[in-house]
Amino acid sequence: EVQLVEFGGGLVQAGGSLRLSCAASGFTSDAYAIGWFRQAPGKEREGVSCIVSSDGSTYYGDSARGRFTISSDNAKNTVYLQMNSLKPEDTAVYYCAGVLGYGCSVVTTEVYNYWGRGTQVTVSS
Repeated sequence: EVQLVEFGGGLVQAGGSLRLSCAASGFTSDAYAIGWFRQAPGKEREGVSCIVSSDGSTYYGDSARGRFTISSDNAKNTVYLQMNSLKPEDTAVYYCAGVLGYGCSVVTTEVYNYWGRGTQVTVSS
């Protein structure tokens, strides 16, 4: 059974940084992808970034590009999301999602089969 657990959320001032972690277990193949999504109250879930384990390809949503960096430690089965220059509008619950295979998406949640429970990120102004 695949399990995804997010760590690292919290409260930070605008302009600050946070690093989120997504610990993955149970994947039956080394070929999988992890995506980060976020959802603010009253808004739809939004793609932030994703990474493909097989070749390290990374993708970013418009809100994350230039400020956030996704990376992975395959030995630890952990994916990180380094978030810099945080803004109050980055406040949301951040979820990691997983899918077996060689691709990922920041456009749709539908490709992902597995989801973590989320971690709250709050950016104060």
